[in-house]
Amino acid sequence: MNQAELVTALQQLLGAKLVAYLGKVKETRAVRQWAAGTRTIGNDTDVHRLRLAYRITRLITARDTPAVAQVWFQGLNPILDDRPPALVLREGDLADVGPKVLSAARQFAAAR
Repeated sequence: MNQAELVTALQQLLGAKLVAYLGKVKETRAVRQWAAGTRTIGNDTDVHRLRLAYRITRLITARDTPAVAQVWFQGLNPILDDRPPALVLREGDLADVGPKVLSAARQFAAAR
C-alpha cells in the first residue's frame, strides 16, 4: 500500500482531523494532498506511525465500526496510563509506544 492509498483508507476510517493529528500536521489540507498523491509525508517515522494506526484501525473495525475506532484513538485508555492512544502514538518513541498501543488495541478488540 503506497502513501496515498494508506492515507485515503485512514481518512475514510478515522476522518481527516484525526489523520492530520497522527501525521503531525496542523491542517486537513495536507491529508487531502497526501491522499491525492500531490504531497508526500515528510519522514519515515510519520509514515510508520500512520501504518501502525491503520493496522490498529483495521484490528478494531474487524469487530466494530469506524466510529468506535475513532473514539478508541481519542479516549483515555487505562492500559496506556489513562492517555489517549492517538496522543501516545504522536508524542512517544514508536519503537517503545507502538507495541504498547497495539497491545491495548488487541485487548480492546478481544473484549468486544
